[in-house]
Amino acid sequence: MATRADERPIGAPVTDLPGVGPGTAAKLDRLGIETLGDLILHLPFRYQDRTRSVPFNELEPGKSCLVTGRIMASNVTFGRRRSLLIRLGDGLGTLTIRMFHFSRSQERSMQPGSWMRCFGDVRIGPTGPEMVHPEYRLHRDEPPPAPSELTPVYPATLGLTSARIRTWVAVALERCHYVVASSLADMPFADLMEAIRFLHAPSNDTGRIDAARERVVLDELTGHYLVMRRRQALLKRQSTIALPSGPKLGRRLLRQLGFRLTRAQAKATGEVLEDLAKERPMIRLLQGDVGSGKTVVAAFAAIRAAERGCQTAIMAPTEILAEQHFETLSGWLVPLGIGVGLLTGRQGVPERRARLTAIRDGGDLVAVGTHALFQTGVEFHRLALAIIDEQHRFGVHQRMQLRDKGRLPHQLVMTATPIPRTLTMALYADMDVSTIDELPPGRLPVRTHGAAMSRRGEVIDRVRNWCAMGRQGYWVCTTIEEDEETELNAAESVYAELSGAMPGLHFGLIHGRLPQAEKNAVMAGFKAGEIHILVATTVIEVGVDVPNASVMVIDNAERLGLAQLHQLRGRVGRGSIQATCILLYETPLSAVARERLAVMRDTNDGFKIAEKDLELRGPGDILGTRQTGEETFRLADLGIDRHLLPRAVALGNRLLAEDEATAQTIIDTWGRRDAEYAAV
Repeated sequence: MATRADERPIGAPVTDLPGVGPGTAAKLDRLGIETLGDLILHLPFRYQDRTRSVPFNELEPGKSCLVTGRIMASNVTFGRRRSLLIRLGDGLGTLTIRMFHFSRSQERSMQPGSWMRCFGDVRIGPTGPEMVHPEYRLHRDEPPPAPSELTPVYPATLGLTSARIRTWVAVALERCHYVVASSLADMPFADLMEAIRFLHAPSNDTGRIDAARERVVLDELTGHYLVMRRRQALLKRQSTIALPSGPKLGRRLLRQLGFRLTRAQAKATGEVLEDLAKERPMIRLLQGDVGSGKTVVAAFAAIRAAERGCQTAIMAPTEILAEQHFETLSGWLVPLGIGVGLLTGRQGVPERRARLTAIRDGGDLVAVGTHALFQTGVEFHRLALAIIDEQHRFGVHQRMQLRDKGRLPHQLVMTATPIPRTLTMALYADMDVSTIDELPPGRLPVRTHGAAMSRRGEVIDRVRNWCAMGRQGYWVCTTIEEDEETELNAAESVYAELSGAMPGLHFGLIHGRLPQAEKNAVMAGFKAGEIHILVATTVIEVGVDVPNASVMVIDNAERLGLAQLHQLRGRVGRGSIQATCILLYETPLSAVARERLAVMRDTNDGFKIAEKDLELRGPGDILGTRQTGEETFRLADLGIDRHLLPRAVALGNRLLAEDEATAQTIIDTWGRRDAEYAAV
């Protein structure tokens, strides 16, 4: 039992624990563990049942179990590999413990007559059942009964075993002075700390484990919501450049567009412009399905900034999307006297220098670019609006860096990946939300079909016939080159295959490794109608807009998630021609893959697809970029825990109104990484 002198606050460093020096602390840091509080919240991802010691005559090969026996003999053998063999008996049978890596002290400790308790996998060896390198403990006398609790297995890292983490967690739970005021009387585990302790050492009761986990998840989701609300309150107290209505350049754009805004586009545009007219910084999420027309809303926002002599930065995740925005916005804004520039990482030195000068001097009132926009050396003359497209592809810190280029600029965050309402309500609580929920008139839903790879020849014939009728299309591959370890159809081999199978047609090839000049040439040829079929990797997922493209084939579609399949399909169906998407898949399909393809066949509604994708796969990293591999949540899995989001919102609102101290406790417990985002 810890004495008062042993007690530590939750913010105490892990080096306060015995046996944790700087080297071990660095390894724990790789797991996101810096403090005792982090360690306590490092929850098991599964459990081992060590509550019963299995008699040797009941051992089953291939199963993990706890065993207890007395050492009958031990010796070192020199066969193909030097081994330490320990022969155990329990009166009902025998078991061999085999060790390939052992020290002299281990060898000497295996004295006949001593007791040994082991946990490991049973297999059949040369002399009968055996375990190889199990976890073990030696006892001079017969060991005590097996523990009544399940044994936790923790996420580990190189140089740190789950067993070592288990030891430190036990000490931290004993010593940590962890007063958590958050309690919910109507839950099986009213107190958060009670639930955490149970999850680290639960009884073999699945129902109670689920209840304890749900209690902790609710607290975590509430903490995230509170951080977002805190950020919203912080922004309301800050001021920035107000951008009231100017000399009506927006009306001139409306006249030259050649199409009328949809009702949803007009509503979203009005909401954005109303925000920009205020001194309070705008932070608004603009979501709309693929092809719904978000770019025109961004154009009206950029015009409002330009009318006041201020700049807009538009950041896209890929060069293809950045170039698409640059071409579209140049066509709309340059005739209005608004300079538009493009800055990417692959531009030559002279071109890059010219763009940096134009951005610094204010010649480019609209700067479109990739991550190059927020790098050192990019200085804006008067940045008032930052527009971030496909926001889920950027990390939090990248968005912060772009914001820091101006004096707290207004922010418009756009996504073509519809976000389910349950997520928007809780996870984007700091943002106002505009939704474009209708497509421009004349758009026809894309007809989607599935086809097994055995019907590949039929698909090629259909594509050949469509192209003979003057249509264009995409053939999407999930990889660039063939891999001997997989049977995926790669872009380069598919390009050769299709070129041979369809003589007389023109093909293009585009993927992420191509030099930018080659990419530009291929895309220009495709847009001009000179290329019938563009063979591409998923690099074309966003940013490609060719109205005549009405055919898409996706190779190995079973390997892609619903959101990515929907984004890819959105590259066709942008004109008045009926578009078709064929999903080629390898058999046999997993149950999840079969369900994904069925959803794609049944609906074009991005919001329905997003809900199903969340259910099947989870949301990924909501706050940060998916590519980093970082987890936003320690325990919550929104694919299965989203039913708790409304309750987390209600609890958060109640705490903000009635119990600020408890709200702060929850923020301190869960919100350290989110707090970085809250400073954006």
